[in-house]
Amino acid sequence: MATLKGVILDRDSLHPDDLDLRPLLDIIAVDWHSYANTTASQTAQRIADADIVLSNKVLLGAAEIGAASRLKYIGVLATGTNIVDHPAAQQRQITVNNCTAYGTASVVQHTWALILSLSTQLQAYHRVARESWGQSPFFSVLDHSITELAGKTLGIVGYGELGRGVANVGRAFGMDIVSATIPGWQSTSHDATPRLPLAQFLANVDVLSLHCPLSEQTHNLIAEAELQQMKTSALLINCARGGIVNETALAEALRQGRIAGAGVDVLTREPPHDGNPLLAADIANLIITPHCAWGSREARQRLVVQAADKLATFIEAV
Repeated sequence: MATLKGVILDRDSLHPDDLDLRPLLDIIAVDWHSYANTTASQTAQRIADADIVLSNKVLLGAAEIGAASRLKYIGVLATGTNIVDHPAAQQRQITVNNCTAYGTASVVQHTWALILSLSTQLQAYHRVARESWGQSPFFSVLDHSITELAGKTLGIVGYGELGRGVANVGRAFGMDIVSATIPGWQSTSHDATPRLPLAQFLANVDVLSLHCPLSEQTHNLIAEAELQQMKTSALLINCARGGIVNETALAEALRQGRIAGAGVDVLTREPPHDGNPLLAADIANLIITPHCAWGSREARQRLVVQAADKLATFIEAV
């Protein structure tokens, strides 16, 4: 077989310094050209004579695909394939593969880190220990309300692999689990977890955790009206996509105490070069992390291995 030219457009988005990239780079049929990152204006030129393109977040639109006359394979180094113009790829019979389930353990762990930090007031107590514990007359400081999770209701929107993983941990804490039905959405789960209409679901949950993809059905799924339906003691966790939650509405709900707290790993625009309502300094009951829930070293290594396996299978078949 003739050597194929392979291009990796945004290698450093995987933060590869602690990874072993040899499963990909040692595929002997491919001559790799690897770039730390690629801007929109650079994409077409860099893939013009490529047979294989791997991308995490660099967009591959109709114009870029149309200019790459030799392109046979697009490997998305992520779960979502919205970076690819699928009609353009299908018209050219270009294979598009993504990576799935590599980050389940990492995202579940991060979700629970947010839930536990909020329910135990971990950040507030860290500040107390550093700033005022030494002046307390008592051995124990309990200035901030701690909530037990046992007996509470954990609500999952998006009861797929990630949602079920989060639910399994919730059961270990003694929580009751419910999932939400979303109009126009079909659930693939067949277990006995109760599925409730969204309004009933929101009124009942103590912790709401989002694990659904962003789509027309889920854009702004949680906005002002939905936040008003939730308990004032409830927590909201979003490790899915930023556009699922109306960020202005959430910021105001937190300021006004309409819900007790939120943990957010995703924003509508990433990175937030122009700011974001949730980054305001006056929202105390909020934890924001920079889209890192997926990023354990183990998860990123699984992604590399899976991407390599799928590419090797494709090469063997052609």
